[in-house]
Parts: sequence; structure tokens; C-alpha cells
Amino acid sequence: MAKWSFNPRLTLFSIILLFFLSSPFTTLASISEHLSLYTFTKCLEKHTFGSDYPISEVIYTRDNSSFQEILDNRTNNLRYQQPTTRKPLLIVAPKSELNVPAVVTCARAHGIKIKTRSGGHDYEGISFTAPYPFILLDMFNLNSVEVNIEEESAWVQSGATLGQIYYRIAEKSPVHAFPAGICPSVGAGGHFSGGGYGALMRKYGLSVDNIVDARVVDANGRILDRQMMGEDFFWAIRGGGGSSFGVILAWKLHLVRVPLKVTVFDITKHVFSPGVNHILFKWQNIAHKLPKELLIRVESSPSLNSQGNITIYASFISMFIGDTDGLLHIMNKRFPELGLKRSDCKEMSWIDSAMFWHRIPEGTPREILLTYDIKHPSYRKIKGDFIKKPIPEAALPQVWEKIMQLGCVLYMEWTPYGGRMGEIDESAVPFAHRKGVSFMVFYDFLWLEDGKDEYYLNKAREFYAFMEQFASDSPREAVLNYVDLDLEFGWEKYFKGNFPKLVRIKTMVDPTDFFSHEQSIPTLYKLLQYREMRKNYNNLLQLPM
Repeated sequence: MAKWSFNPRLTLFSIILLFFLSSPFTTLASISEHLSLYTFTKCLEKHTFGSDYPISEVIYTRDNSSFQEILDNRTNNLRYQQPTTRKPLLIVAPKSELNVPAVVTCARAHGIKIKTRSGGHDYEGISFTAPYPFILLDMFNLNSVEVNIEEESAWVQSGATLGQIYYRIAEKSPVHAFPAGICPSVGAGGHFSGGGYGALMRKYGLSVDNIVDARVVDANGRILDRQMMGEDFFWAIRGGGGSSFGVILAWKLHLVRVPLKVTVFDITKHVFSPGVNHILFKWQNIAHKLPKELLIRVESSPSLNSQGNITIYASFISMFIGDTDGLLHIMNKRFPELGLKRSDCKEMSWIDSAMFWHRIPEGTPREILLTYDIKHPSYRKIKGDFIKKPIPEAALPQVWEKIMQLGCVLYMEWTPYGGRMGEIDESAVPFAHRKGVSFMVFYDFLWLEDGKDEYYLNKAREFYAFMEQFASDSPREAVLNYVDLDLEFGWEKYFKGNFPKLVRIKTMVDPTDFFSHEQSIPTLYKLLQYREMRKNYNNLLQLPM
């Protein structure tokens, strides 16, 4: 890693001036930008007291040989790996939580915006791109997981991945777990602050329903825990998007109990086979009403058959917190249409089921969870929906035909609600999608062709518009963990009735709107400005031409 180094005969200020004044592309803006960087780095050197690591060891400038690698390492969308994508002025990758207050304090003092990234599953690039100059605060070095089985808790830093969290819990206890997502490479920082859901949600709720404390750097550069930040602040970051309120350093998790063995199955069916749409219709009617120990998700994905034609398969993948006999009893009574057999069921430890759910090959050492990463060398668009009434059986073939016409790959997940999800009040945390939801939908559109982004983005929007007839309405609800820039100012879709409280808290803890991005919670002043702008725009549309 290259450190900052200076010629003793020239100050950095002189070097900047000599370089930029001699360049044909020099502008006052570029000179100002680099002077701001200089003063920012000098500020960091001054304020990184108490840290075991000097700030010079965690700064990556654009001319650093590791800069591009670090930037791309957690960028899982080719749409944001283009020459035209605006890069950060520099990357700061703290090795100590004590580095972070200095980054916030110095960036704010010198008028530089920061973006914070943890795992890299932000497919809209909000955490690592911007239309303005910014610094990337990358949390990947802050990845410790400290498990306390006696207390049934764990402190996990924002850069820790779900795989690392799951491994460390299982390392200490075979009968403890944590309800969160199925992809091992997802980072704790963004996943939890957006809600966090996974295979244990019907039994234990969301990740945020099981978080009991946090450490956050606020807009004033202070490290706050739950007691210091107060209950409103703590409420807001658990599902309201932590990046709107501060920098999440770490979360304290309440661990949940699981048996020594859970039972899983994965049954795949061709959606155009006779009777499959009837099975899917039955699933929509009963999956959210099954005992809370049982979750059956449907995953649909297109595939090329032996003739080279596209076809679509639906996989029913399950987590049952119990044994095979208990699972078969429920399925034979409540969902015999699926045809589950004893040979389809596999009993395994919870940690092995986490690998099964992500389809990591059986027999792979668990240690893969510590370093697991997945790269999608494709262009992507992510969207989410909530379904409250079953999609009619007669309409399901229309859905599959619409997918066949897209021209790009669409992978979908249908995750059932009910159980614990329906027992928690919608105002308990900002994540308000609770009662009345049958299942949640995740859309992942993928394509490989260069230069065709707008074409395929329009295809994604077209399919999303088609699904509106089946989705929740007033508003059509959206998933913050699947942030969608097509939803301009879509706060009420993400938060419903919790949005006004989020605005009040934002105005209180970050009145200058330092922590802001394309879809961050606005201050009250900024919200009033937006509403006035919309009113003027609507009035303009009504003027005679």
C-alpha cells in the first residue's frame, strides 16, 4: 500500500499548483478540489488521536496502485464500472473505529461529501458513486465479530459479512443463530440498517428486530451508543437507512436459539409443466399461514434447455426449524400438492443450512464463509415489491410469458411473510411492511451487452409496470434493502407511515444534511423545498400551451 510521500523541497501545495497550472485541462474547480483534498488529509493527520493506525496507512489516492482494485472489489454491477463512472477523490479504509470520527469531522469542516460502503451489495451505486466530488469511506477493514454466548449476543462491525457473522456464531455454539440474509458476502452495515431478512424471518422477524445496541458516528464526529444517542436515533437507524443519519460502526445482535438440526429441501419444477401454476397459486395462499418454524421460498430463474431455448424453472427452497418427521407432517397436511418426499429432506446444522440456502456445494468447508465473495460480471437492475393478494392462477402464465419476452435474465425470489413478521407493530422500527403482506418479491434483471443499459433498464421498468396490477397499492410499497433510483423521492414507499418520524429525527440529529445521498431521509427544510418544487412543477403542467 502506497503512503503519502513528499519532496522536502516542495510543499504539497506547490506540487498541486505546478501540476495543474501546467495542464491544459486545469480549471478553478479542479484546483479547488485538490486543495480541499490537501487540507482534508492534513486535518486527518491532526485529528486521528487514540488510533493504533496512522491515517496515512488507510488512505488510497487515485494514483495508488490499489485504488482501482479496492473500488471495484465491492462493485457488483458493471453499470458502475465504466470509464464514465465518477470515482471518489480518494478512498479511506479505516482499520480502527477511532479513525472514523476524524473522517467525518474533517470532511464536514472542508466541505467534502462522504459516501459509506460496507459489503458491496448496493446495486444502485449510492454508496460509492455520486455526481459530485466525494470521498469513499470503505468499511471493509472494520470486520470483527465478538460473540458472547453467555449473554447470547454478538458485537459485529459494519464491514463484517453475513458469512463471517454466521461462522463466528457457529464456532461458539451449534444452537445459536441470527436472522439475516442468505448471501454470505453481504455486509452488516447496509443490510441491517435497511431491515435485513432471511430464512429465519417467519420465526424471529428481521435482523433489526433482534438488534439491541449500536455504535454510530454522528454529524458532529462523536461515537454514540444506544444510551448516548437516545431511543429515537436508535429507532431510525434500524431500518431507516443508517447512511441518512451517520456512520454505523458496529451493531450488537441478540442471538436466537435453533435446534442442533434443522431440515431443508429444494424442489425444482418447470413452470410450463401441467399443474405447476396450481402449485404456485396454492403456495401463495398458504405459505404465509404455515407454522412460523417453516419458511418456503420460491425462486424462479430462466435457463437454456438442450435445444437452446429459454425456459423457466421455479425452485421451492425451505427452512424448517425442526426434524424431517415434523416437516413431513405439516407438508402432507397443508401442502400435499408439492409432493414432498422424505428423500427430498436433508437434516443438517443451522450453519450448514446457511450454505445450503446459498447453494454452496455440499462438503465445502465452512471456512469458505469467512472469505466468500461472489462476482457477477453482468449489468444489473434491482427492484422489490410486496404482494398482499395472490396473483390469480390464470395470470401466472402471463407472468412467465412476459419474462420470456424481456430479452434479459430475470431472477425472482418470492419470500413468504406471516409468523413473527405479522406479530410486530409496523411502527416498532422504520421497516413498516408487516401485517397484510403475503410475500415479498425481489427482481434481479441481468444482461451482458455493453452499451445497452438504457434498453434493458426500460425492459426492467416495463416488467415492473406490468407487475403493478398484482402489487400492494396506495402506496406501492418498496424494499429499502433493494434501493431503486427509479423511485424518485420514494420515501413513503419505503417507510409508509414511519416517514414523518424519520424526517423529524433526521432534522434533529443532522440539521445541515451532511449525511445525504440520492434517496436519503431529508431534513424538514429540505422536504418543504421539495414539496414546493413539486407544487410549482404541477402548476406549470396545468398552464395553457
